[in-house]
Amino acid sequence: MSDWPNPILFGAAYYYEYQPAAAHGLDAEAGLARLGTDLDLMAEAGFSVIRVGESVWSTWEPENGRFDLDWLRPVLDGAHERGIAVVLGTPTYAVPPWLARLYPEIAGEHRTGERIAWGGRQEVDYTHPAFRFHAERVIREILARYADHPAVIGFQVDNEPGLQLFHNHGVFQRFTDHLRHRYGDVETLNREWGLVYWSHRLSTWADLWTPDGNAQPQYEQAWRRFQTELTTEFIGWQADIAREYARDDQFTTTCISYPRPAIDDRALASRLSITAGNPYYRMQDAFALPHDSSGDAADWNTRGTWAMYHSADRMYSSRQEPFLVTETNAQAIGGPWDNLPAYDGQWRQAAWALVSRGARMIEYWHWHTLHFGTETYWGGILPHSQEPGRVYRELARLGAELRTAGSAIEGLVPHADVAVLYSKPSEWALSAQPPLANADGGPDRRSFESITGPFYKGAFDAGLQVRIVHTEQLGDPAEAVAEFPVLVAAGIYAADDDLLDWLEAYAAAGGHLVLGPRTGYGDQEARARLEVKPARLTDAAGVWYEEFANLPGEVAVHAADGSALALSADAAAVKWADGVYLEGAEALAEYAHPHFGKFTAAATKVHGDGRVTYVGTVPNDAFAKALFDWAATAGWRPDHPSVTATSGTAGDGTTIRFVHNWSWEEAAVAVPAAAVDLLDDTPYEAGASLPLGPWDVKVLREVR
Repeated sequence: MSDWPNPILFGAAYYYEYQPAAAHGLDAEAGLARLGTDLDLMAEAGFSVIRVGESVWSTWEPENGRFDLDWLRPVLDGAHERGIAVVLGTPTYAVPPWLARLYPEIAGEHRTGERIAWGGRQEVDYTHPAFRFHAERVIREILARYADHPAVIGFQVDNEPGLQLFHNHGVFQRFTDHLRHRYGDVETLNREWGLVYWSHRLSTWADLWTPDGNAQPQYEQAWRRFQTELTTEFIGWQADIAREYARDDQFTTTCISYPRPAIDDRALASRLSITAGNPYYRMQDAFALPHDSSGDAADWNTRGTWAMYHSADRMYSSRQEPFLVTETNAQAIGGPWDNLPAYDGQWRQAAWALVSRGARMIEYWHWHTLHFGTETYWGGILPHSQEPGRVYRELARLGAELRTAGSAIEGLVPHADVAVLYSKPSEWALSAQPPLANADGGPDRRSFESITGPFYKGAFDAGLQVRIVHTEQLGDPAEAVAEFPVLVAAGIYAADDDLLDWLEAYAAAGGHLVLGPRTGYGDQEARARLEVKPARLTDAAGVWYEEFANLPGEVAVHAADGSALALSADAAAVKWADGVYLEGAEALAEYAHPHFGKFTAAATKVHGDGRVTYVGTVPNDAFAKALFDWAATAGWRPDHPSVTATSGTAGDGTTIRFVHNWSWEEAAVAVPAAAVDLLDDTPYEAGASLPLGPWDVKVLREVR
């Protein structure tokens, strides 16, 4: 990947085939003229990459076995002439009508025997042999024709996979075989899943019921895991085909939409050359700091500045490596009733924030706003008039900045003050049996994110940088301490003995382990453990509990006598309370409540060379920020409510700082060390005032 045209690729998805002249086939000359205009505008805006071809199987193969491949040649040739690289997509996520007509059995089923109606996208059971035959054929036709084109630097296989949980007969039979190979016999499965309950014991594998009416959480855990394995196998299968055609300097990826239900991003990314993801986020006032609400990091369209950073850190976590942004906000996103294009400056802010956390490509969805189809009002860089306007001008400015500063930040590794554990098994388990409730009193199926998110946000609000780490990525505990002096393990419900023992060893080796609700409650099968909770960690944490309660509203918390925790009057516990008793730990925070006051909200204890802090509730913003103000130390934290600073180490060993002002008001902060602004060459001495305009960002390289 060192042969990329720029250290930070910059561009958009480009669909020449969607341009009116090309789509209707009325005027080939006019279509080629529009192509030239588009590519010239891209070059003038500093584009170095476009993504093509992933959405139009029916254009590549208009009918069964008849291929039309030549239409893309002018796009690739024109891009190459202008020094613009190309990511070539495979079109398997949107099947053509003829394939659905000839093979109705390939339709996915959202319940057993209930097919997903054709007419959108991603309706197909991608394990079905008929689908695989035709998918492989079109993939090979496209790659054989274009893989060696000099413009092509990589391949995106499929697009945002994992949308459906397939209930097809063949999928269920594969699931049965999967369980048979994993557990060996039905008696083992009966024991591991506790199927004595409600008379669910199996006498033979033929007794296994379909998932439609399932109420057993251990079944749900296995079913969700199996579905993600199907997605990983499908994408890995495509990636392996692409590698047959790829040069050594070409990468293979897919674009991940992280909330998709059938995705295990860590496993999926292990089958690829590099992680790529599609972060979307609400802009305008949703980016304002200080914020008015807690936001949402779990939806596909996140809300809150912290949530955008969370998306970037999730993408980095998939491989613990830099990543590509294959889609992000160009203009208004979503339906025609939801139009919130960015304020001036916010595109720069978002892009540099993503780069600061490891992005090596910023690619917008998409170049020109569509004139037809479902996404007519999902705004592109050019409006419906196709005349360059405000969005284009703002992004052209950003393109110039990336060209100017790109070489100085090559090889950037983001810094981290805190690590937050991520666990897909716990996510599935807490979806099957949600401990938290939504505002309407119903189950919160996103309980894992609802528990972990406030801890991430608390660290962000305290000015700390966060690394998200999957539980499968943990190495030597002592090495983890050196890399992450503070580690948050909240919501880690489905955990085997080795993982819980690793957490204890991390603290003993000198780390500060912050435990949150539900961690240490279940085992690897999501069964409630027999031990006193938090299981295997009670001695290290110096606390224990036997009961817990949902909190329908906020319960105020205050600092315990002698506690070093500085809590403001608005600090509170929300959604959950463990009935924590102290047994060796010191109280940090207590509930101001006639019943819950008998329990401890947060407590801490020295353990070995480190410390364990137990937080028995979901902290609100003020409580969470105070916890991390106390628990972690950071480098430079600007003392201004609308200013954030992130940093990383570039490939040459220098420190790069990204300073954002998320506000309409001008701001100024003192720089911590001598530095040069990479965007305008302004030098700053240590302690000098760094001016920031409204919705502004500065990129500084420290002077050694």
